[in-house]
Amino acid sequence: MHSRVDFHHHFVPPRHLEAIMAQRESGRTPPWSPEMSIEEMEKNEIATAMVSLVQPGVWLGGVENSRRLARECNDYGAKMVADHRGRFGLFAAIPLPDTQGSLREIEYAMDTLKADGIGLMTSFEDKYLGDKSFEPVYEDLNRRQAIVYVHPTQPKCCTGLVPGVTVSTIEYATDSTRTIASVMFSGTSAKFPNIRWIFSHGGGTVPFLLGRFERLAIERKDPYLRDGAAPQLQKFYYEIAQANHPGALDALLALVPLSNVLFGTDYPLRPASEAVEGVTKYTKLTDAQRRVVNRENAERLVPRLKA
Repeated sequence: MHSRVDFHHHFVPPRHLEAIMAQRESGRTPPWSPEMSIEEMEKNEIATAMVSLVQPGVWLGGVENSRRLARECNDYGAKMVADHRGRFGLFAAIPLPDTQGSLREIEYAMDTLKADGIGLMTSFEDKYLGDKSFEPVYEDLNRRQAIVYVHPTQPKCCTGLVPGVTVSTIEYATDSTRTIASVMFSGTSAKFPNIRWIFSHGGGTVPFLLGRFERLAIERKDPYLRDGAAPQLQKFYYEIAQANHPGALDALLALVPLSNVLFGTDYPLRPASEAVEGVTKYTKLTDAQRRVVNRENAERLVPRLKA
């Protein structure tokens, strides 16, 4: 029996590939198809992949184009879920920062397509996820007790800072940290407590910056963080794609309970075997604890997976 649920697994609809390639000066998304995903899952004992779009998502080229692209990608994802029963789940895209378009797409994705949650990028232009303008969207997601999966993207502030070092090497993990700080220090996570946030790559650099976050909460006498930053950070979920080596796992598990750690691969940008090997060789987990990360936490978060 395949035992794993992959919370960081990308799908690349043809229309999305066309849209992002039209804006890129260089670089390509790796080859992908549903069949390639399933082949990779079979090799690595992954039962179900919860799919989301690659960065930069669907906010490309204005409101109408972004609304249309979100709808086309979500329809593609829902058909893929239906065509391969049990093998895929869907984190649907919405056209943030377009509030009205996002609310309409949430209704369609969650009520009609029965998506498992919503996929967001860490930042949209110069806005991070704690931006007050996003609150109408969070009100709806909070009412639905929705899962919100967050993936890093190229931050507008910081590209090409270090010659010869790609944006993804440093800035993706850092942008995850920025948006977690934004969600926490803006009070967004406290005001909308029913949203179940999943952050990529083990939370980026958050585990290493905990002391600084705690100090800021105290200095600000933050009304949303009266007990400090750690209790809020411990309510979030974190998947371990590219954070599956001992240094990252040690830091993450020192901060959050095992119940909030999820398996993830970053396929097709990374081979699934990398995450499997990382968790398998991490000697501080027992076999029972590996099962918790690989599957049991997923079943608690997405109960339909039990079937």
